[in-house]
Amino acid sequence: MNEMDEVLKEFLVESYENMDRLDRDLVSLEERPDDKQILGSIFRTIHTIKGTCGFLGFGKLEKVTHVGENLLARLRDGSLKVDGEITTALLSLVDAVRSMLTHLESHGDEGERDDSMLVQELVRLNDGTQKSVAEPAASAAAQPQAPAPAPAPVAPAAPVVQKAEVPQVAPKPAAAPAAAAHDAHDDHVAPAAQPVASKPADKAAEKHGEDSKMSDANVRVDVGLLDKLMNLVGELVLARNQILQHGATDRDAAFLATSQRLNLITTELQEGVMKTRMQPIGTVWNKFPRVVRDLAVLCGKQVRVEMEGKETELDRTIIEAIKDPLTHIVRNSVDHGIETSQERVSKGKPAEGRLLLRAYHEGGQVNIEIADDGGGIRIDKVKAKAVEKGLITPEHASRMSEREAVNLIFLPGFSTAAKVTNVSGRGVGMDVVKTNIEKIGGAVDVSTRVGEGTTLRIKIPLTLAIIPALVVTCDGDRFAIPQVSLLELVRLESEDAKTGIESIRGTPVYRLRGSLLPLVYLSRVLGLAPKEQDHVNIVVLQADGRPFGLVVDSINDTEEIVVKPLGKLLKGLPCYAGATIMGDGKVALILDVMGIAQAGRVGGEGRDQKMANADKDQKQSSGTKQTLLLVQVGDSRRMAVPLDLVARLEEFQGDKVELASGQAVMQYRDQILPLIDLPQMFGGAPALDGQPRAMQVIVHNGPQGGVGFVVDRILDIVEEDIAIQRKSRSHGLLGSAVIQQKVTDLLDVETLVSGLLTESGY
Repeated sequence: MNEMDEVLKEFLVESYENMDRLDRDLVSLEERPDDKQILGSIFRTIHTIKGTCGFLGFGKLEKVTHVGENLLARLRDGSLKVDGEITTALLSLVDAVRSMLTHLESHGDEGERDDSMLVQELVRLNDGTQKSVAEPAASAAAQPQAPAPAPAPVAPAAPVVQKAEVPQVAPKPAAAPAAAAHDAHDDHVAPAAQPVASKPADKAAEKHGEDSKMSDANVRVDVGLLDKLMNLVGELVLARNQILQHGATDRDAAFLATSQRLNLITTELQEGVMKTRMQPIGTVWNKFPRVVRDLAVLCGKQVRVEMEGKETELDRTIIEAIKDPLTHIVRNSVDHGIETSQERVSKGKPAEGRLLLRAYHEGGQVNIEIADDGGGIRIDKVKAKAVEKGLITPEHASRMSEREAVNLIFLPGFSTAAKVTNVSGRGVGMDVVKTNIEKIGGAVDVSTRVGEGTTLRIKIPLTLAIIPALVVTCDGDRFAIPQVSLLELVRLESEDAKTGIESIRGTPVYRLRGSLLPLVYLSRVLGLAPKEQDHVNIVVLQADGRPFGLVVDSINDTEEIVVKPLGKLLKGLPCYAGATIMGDGKVALILDVMGIAQAGRVGGEGRDQKMANADKDQKQSSGTKQTLLLVQVGDSRRMAVPLDLVARLEEFQGDKVELASGQAVMQYRDQILPLIDLPQMFGGAPALDGQPRAMQVIVHNGPQGGVGFVVDRILDIVEEDIAIQRKSRSHGLLGSAVIQQKVTDLLDVETLVSGLLTESGY
């Protein structure tokens, strides 16, 4: 590539970035027409493009931008005031320049387009003449832009913006020709530029100069190079995992030290490379003010866009995946959600609608909310339309909950639009949005209130390249489960496995802390042979906002895995999201949590979820909701301890128990921990019998010091409304209550601790 090709490439990259900034600045200028700083920025951007076009010999681009520059000069010096007509014309200028840049990139020239009408319109606005003189030209210039407001910011700019991951001010190769062109074309701008001497403009220019100096600290990196680096880091992570696995069995101290050093460096390198791929979500959102503005004008509405969390960062692969779904949701909100100004005023609302875009990190995921203050979604209308299109039966519609009904908008072919337009009504959209979001491991939820508005919430992972995962085994094969969907792990021993798992209408469930948890057996879903064992391992996962338990043969460990895409023949399998290479070099499949839930028929608000809700509603209790630790004392006695009084759960060997002043104690964390034998206290066989066996201890840290309660078995943690139905006269008990449909004694921890410490003098 010769030097001129390099200059042209830099010019295109810089110009596309400038086009995106112009869209945002022009929409902002329409809202704040007296903002001299925005006007100065727009003028400088157009002037830079015009000057560089003259240097490179692009006459059409130079002519159009020169006329626009003259109009902007009059706006900047205060001779003209910004209004909707001028903004529309300037946006048409941006679209024309973008179109010529796209043709220039593809074919090497500006194309055969005729912009004479646009030039006449800009000249007319610059002269301040009435529209009647140039009405045909103005309407002709405005009409081509109305039918396609959204594609302008999305489609043309994408090919080149993707090549520049770090948008900065013009780099040096393109700055030199721009400066030369400035000198060569001073005669074009001198008359308009001389009257401008306002302080805000000078400050803006001074700030622009500072930004130019800051650009020296940044470089543009090709996206392909970043992807290659990410792939190499992924391979390095795999090699690191293999070395660490080998090091676990090696006794060579030097090798272990070297492998740990390699682990540290690999982790830091991985974090650094992933940071270079992170982009603020504002790079996508910045196009939406223009999209909303054009669509609102087309629909005859007034809409204000507000953004929160623009700096929230995502991996660029995620950014690319959500760009089109977010655009569709925003267009839907303006077209379907927000009413016209007349309708809003008649309902007592402000004439201007509000569209809020919000993003924030939570629990290792990014949450995106798109909320409007429109009319909301009418559930009855959605049901009627779904029945009319044959998507559901009338009987099914009558039984649907409000949540199920509103989620009908995600069905293929569903649309409530009265007629098909160039904006909506074809029934192709929200189902694609949901599918695309779920493909990257995300989830979409919608909530609505009639007359108040609708909110769509999207949860997506931060990155898809390297993720933490839980490794499980089923029928001898290993599978990885993305940790972002993991809630907790539950292990049921032989007795609990027999009595704890119930079946309701053919669906296996487990009562976890008072709520029914639907179960899915991984072996059944994948068609594998179940393993006969006396215990049950349950991985509690969350799919579409609802928990379910995945029963596996064994749980191995957590590990950072490198996600590898599946081949073409396997991509259609709903239960798998990808593959990875484990530390021993073998391949393990990554489970798609949503696909597993759907295959096990626990996705959505199924029968088991309804039964769980009904079970909660039928509970009758007048007490206060508490979180309790359930323990077994003796052969069958159950006791409960408030969880906020529990510091730790420990397991000690019985032969570690010692005596101090006749009191059983243990050395625990450099302190002497007194022990209370609950089984012996309440008439059972003593747990502190001096035998070398494991004993379970509840450690309580109070203001007077620590105490350990020895129990026979730790059962569960529950959260329930506790009503003491029978008060106890026994020392150390508050009374009894029914917990998990079993009579349970409530332990009086404070009384027991106070009595022990007083008697023993600790």
